[in-house]
Amino acid sequence: MAEEKRQPYRLQSSPAEKTILVLSGKGGVGKSTVAANLAISLSLQGFTTGLLDTDFHGPSIPKLLGMEGTRVYSDDGKTLHPAEMGALRVISVDFLLGSRTDPVIWRGPMKMNVIKQLFEDVEWGELDFMVVDCPPGTGDEPLSVVQLVPDPTGAVIVTTPQEMSLSDVRRSIQFCRALKLPVLGVIENMSGFVCPHCGHRTDLFGSGGGEEMAKQMGVHFLGRIPIEPAIVSSGEEGKPFVYHQGKTDFARVFEGIVSDLLKRSETAAGDGEG
Repeated sequence: MAEEKRQPYRLQSSPAEKTILVLSGKGGVGKSTVAANLAISLSLQGFTTGLLDTDFHGPSIPKLLGMEGTRVYSDDGKTLHPAEMGALRVISVDFLLGSRTDPVIWRGPMKMNVIKQLFEDVEWGELDFMVVDCPPGTGDEPLSVVQLVPDPTGAVIVTTPQEMSLSDVRRSIQFCRALKLPVLGVIENMSGFVCPHCGHRTDLFGSGGGEEMAKQMGVHFLGRIPIEPAIVSSGEEGKPFVYHQGKTDFARVFEGIVSDLLKRSETAAGDGEG
């Protein structure tokens, strides 16, 4: 008798009205920085927002938000209370580890179970948005999140302009298509550096590759984020850029991306592409 195919576990309901997955084809493209500032931007606009860090082997969210060393607590020994920053509620696997130097040596089924718990056993409350910072690539963790969340709103894919990153992003887009996950758009990060002294622009990693790739793949292009030294220092200091420097040119660029993304999330349907 043929063995019955086991269906992936799926949550009965999501804690958020809209769930946005932030993906990248490879590491080092600024995915977590985009996810953190996206979640903060949404919360600053009055949306009750959750930020879930599922990057088990490189959880960056606590560092970016100045929450290193945070430990979440439980009243009943099961349900966890997320850390909070205004209207933003945050959970990271880093909060559950004994030390930041502790490695996560878990096989796929264990990771799947932990991701499930981070959705179900956290007192998220009623959220307008859930932003999920996924690990790079197309492996177990992003697959588990897509399979867990009922009707995710879609994915934002972060890349840098050079071809090495773009080739991996194409795989991420195909990953989304295979799982019928709408692609809300592509963000080209580290797109050019403007000298703060003379105003001259230098395309350190090239420019426009993300937009051209999005056009070729038939997905929406959300915009370019330039290299900004203050973003690096704000991340190192745990002071999210859009929260502490919201009046800068960069913050206005990011606001435009978020505004476009909000419109896309409202109309996401079918495969979410176009």
